[in-house]
Amino acid sequence: MEQIGIGGLGIEMSRIGLGTWAIGGWMWGGADEAQAVATVHAALSHGITLIDTAPAYGQGASEEVVGRALAERGRRDDVVIATKVGLEWDDAGEPHRNASPERVREEIEDSLRRLQTDYIDIYQVHWPDPDVPLEDTAAELEKLRDEGKIRAIGVSNFSREQMDAFQSAAPLQTVQPPYNLFERGVEDDVLPYCAEHDVVAITYGALCRGLLSGRMRMDTSFEGDDLRTDDPKFQAPRYAQYLDAVDALDLLAQQRFGRRVLHLAVRWLLDRPGVGAVLWGARRPEQLDPLPDVMGWTVDADAMNEIDRILADAVEDPVGPEFMAPPGGVTT
Repeated sequence: MEQIGIGGLGIEMSRIGLGTWAIGGWMWGGADEAQAVATVHAALSHGITLIDTAPAYGQGASEEVVGRALAERGRRDDVVIATKVGLEWDDAGEPHRNASPERVREEIEDSLRRLQTDYIDIYQVHWPDPDVPLEDTAAELEKLRDEGKIRAIGVSNFSREQMDAFQSAAPLQTVQPPYNLFERGVEDDVLPYCAEHDVVAITYGALCRGLLSGRMRMDTSFEGDDLRTDDPKFQAPRYAQYLDAVDALDLLAQQRFGRRVLHLAVRWLLDRPGVGAVLWGARRPEQLDPLPDVMGWTVDADAMNEIDRILADAVEDPVGPEFMAPPGGVTT
């Protein structure tokens, strides 16, 4: 397993981290807790030491699963726990942004309790809150670090300008943007910013909600609160275009590298400039089985160019991950 450090903090972590949004069940059609715990254990057995979660993933359910799994295993200090702050939810479970200092204070205690730990390695603002000055949120996180409750400060879904404003009040160690073969907007601003300012990018959405797994078909259906029912990539006519791209990418992966599209999608991310770590979402242990085939090779420049050509030819009307953004502002 490849490793990366967070500058000056003595934090070393695997370049592939376990993403636990689906483990919380919310917006993924539910989850089985025993399977979820087993998934965390499987990730650790594969050499993954970075576990990323958030209170909003199942309204605390994901954090509780991670806490239970790590408590059963023991050895807390060799795992890097990353969680988030700045979203609250209403009685219907709908999230809203709230990154006020008061909310930060409330959330940190809830997260520590759910995770069964007395410190969090990476504490990330989940979404920028337009109703709260970024500097106010940053200053409160810096206080938490001074108190020893967190080790590193991060943000998620922030622009370059928002990270600049945040850093006027507290140093920033990590940023978590959406990034995958189909969603590449951060190449123009966020990733260059990370390279310039020594910020570690921990990207999410590596398989683009399963599109790049190689398992999706035209008749694949999604039910209940599954977010893919609202994802424009999974709607006609785009869905067919993206599936055509996946087929071509899978053929490239087999012919050039003896791998499949899933392996190519994750390896491509690890080899992109500015990417520090990549989150691999899973909610069943077997979903981590392909992980070893991502290691020990690289996507060369010729293959990078061929990938770009495939995407340009297949996807006529590309669309980003904007549909996932929760409502802005503090609820009343």
